[in-house]
Amino acid sequence: MMRFAISLPQLVPDATFQPEDLRAYLNRAEELGFESAWTTEQLLGSAPNLSPIELLTFAAAVNERLRLGCAVFVTPLHNPVHLAKRIATLDQLSRGRLEIGVGIGGRGRLFSAFDVDPADNLVTRFNEGLQVMKALWTQPTVDIDGQFWQLRDATLAPKPFQKPYPPLWFGGSKSAALRRAVRHGDGFFGAGSTTTAKFADQVRTVRAALAEKGSSDTSDFRIAKRVYLAVDDNADRARERIAARLIEFYGDFGKSLLPVAVHGTPADCIEGLRAVVAAGAEMILVNPLFEEAAQMERLAAEVLPHVA
Repeated sequence: MMRFAISLPQLVPDATFQPEDLRAYLNRAEELGFESAWTTEQLLGSAPNLSPIELLTFAAAVNERLRLGCAVFVTPLHNPVHLAKRIATLDQLSRGRLEIGVGIGGRGRLFSAFDVDPADNLVTRFNEGLQVMKALWTQPTVDIDGQFWQLRDATLAPKPFQKPYPPLWFGGSKSAALRRAVRHGDGFFGAGSTTTAKFADQVRTVRAALAEKGSSDTSDFRIAKRVYLAVDDNADRARERIAARLIEFYGDFGKSLLPVAVHGTPADCIEGLRAVVAAGAEMILVNPLFEEAAQMERLAAEVLPHVA
């Protein structure tokens, strides 16, 4: 059965956040049958993007049923002990409704702001950080003598509400990252900045890795994709509005991203999302970039019932 998730409204200009609007949005998403609500992580940038952990914590307080997630935390920019503690705490506060996406991220980042040497092997840093978090979540005491982090007789409590820890989704685009997801994760989450055709290639790599692993039953490993989306009776207006928002969110890189979005009339959006399903998505995270509440209503009424 196809699952649908919705993005949390995360672009909030200074002094405009309205708690009741977010409560109403989440409760309505639950009424409309969405399984979960998700954030992104963008620590630096001109877009007024709220921090995921704090936004998810607020969401957990005002809605008691939706699952909540972030796709993805760029974990090499985090101290894994701090991140493990925050995730475990939020999973306890939400009573086990948390899902976690992790990724290495690209090299075009201001690493000096995070006390990360750009000459570091980011894959090693990512793997070691993940090892630290998993150990803290599952072991009574932790001893790790790593390249980046050293722990001796370390204990984290309370551990996550979900055992052994919240579902762990992996982002990434290269073959090595996709195979890493199969080895160490519970699912693969295709990026919103990836075209449907590219996502289909990634799914084929994931399924090949699952077969090589000898997984006869792959139902425990899930495949999802974030889709930037705009539905409008005027297709040209939908294209113009989502193009402007992609540029606002991604900067100059956003100028090249219109092909990744599904936009246009309800019929156009149905066709675009059916292609994502055909490419291998088992869950689609629909991500409107403007008028989120109104877009969610139209999607639920006019688009999603005809997708799967």
